[in-house]
Amino acid sequence: MADQFRVGDALVTRILELRWTDTDPAILYPDLDSAALRDHGSLLSPGSYNPATGRLEQGTHSWLVRHAGLTILIDTATGNGKSLPAAPKLHNLQTPYLQHLKDAGVAPEQVDLVLISHVHADHVGWNTHLHDGAWVPTFRNARHIYSAIEARYAASCDGQTPAPDLPPAALGPPDHKPLARVYRDSMLPVLEAGLGQAITVDGSEVAEGLSFHPTPGHSIDHASIRLRSRGEEAWFMGDVMHHPLQVYRPDLRSVYCEFIVPAERSRRWMLEQAAASGSLCFSSHFAETAAGYVRRRDGGFAWQFASPIAGTNR
Repeated sequence: MADQFRVGDALVTRILELRWTDTDPAILYPDLDSAALRDHGSLLSPGSYNPATGRLEQGTHSWLVRHAGLTILIDTATGNGKSLPAAPKLHNLQTPYLQHLKDAGVAPEQVDLVLISHVHADHVGWNTHLHDGAWVPTFRNARHIYSAIEARYAASCDGQTPAPDLPPAALGPPDHKPLARVYRDSMLPVLEAGLGQAITVDGSEVAEGLSFHPTPGHSIDHASIRLRSRGEEAWFMGDVMHHPLQVYRPDLRSVYCEFIVPAERSRRWMLEQAAASGSLCFSSHFAETAAGYVRRRDGGFAWQFASPIAGTNR
């Protein structure tokens, strides 16, 4: 079985897609300085940082949430066969992701909701799969909920529908644009099938106990998703952070962040929220159990991985 966690009455299961152990921190974090790993490397657990090689461990996965009678996927990883030559680790994958979902007791047609933190290649990819040479929805009975701004901007960047008002001036100029073909291959078939629901990211509930909260910067309208159940709370952080190193050094932006200054503001906001509330946090790219807690420490924050509930394994 996969790692599982309880949040009130909700059961949260990680659906694994990829793991890798060879991330070069200087590539992941373009502004990395020698002090980052010198001062904080010893605070990172062995499953996240190998001081002998100097490499970081990461991965991609989705979070399966069973709550209030619904079967929910939060983000859908990269997908198989997606043409992403600019991202070699994600290009033309062939992984047993759907088998991992079935091993967790869920067939694609049983998914009720897909919640999308942002429209990047490794968060919307399994929205679709190839069938007779065409991309078709994988979760054909699911309502896919996503930021209207994210979708409009992604469509514009993919040459589909112009959005001259985006990005808003308040975010500043983008460092780069999203990868090509992501909207066309992974979002458009879902929308054309009538399975999409565009929302304003404003903290409103989209289903019982689930709400989208603005954490822009990594992408134009990136959302972190909060789950509340029976007095307990958890955050699905999306790509606010890519590795526990950023908990200790929130000033470090990832190479994937599109709007650099807002991305740092969002990281610091999330760290404050998580530390103040003591909420369980579910990451999108951390290794090990991928879930944990933000704790306060002198001068900043620390990360503590959470253990899965009994009866599961990694």
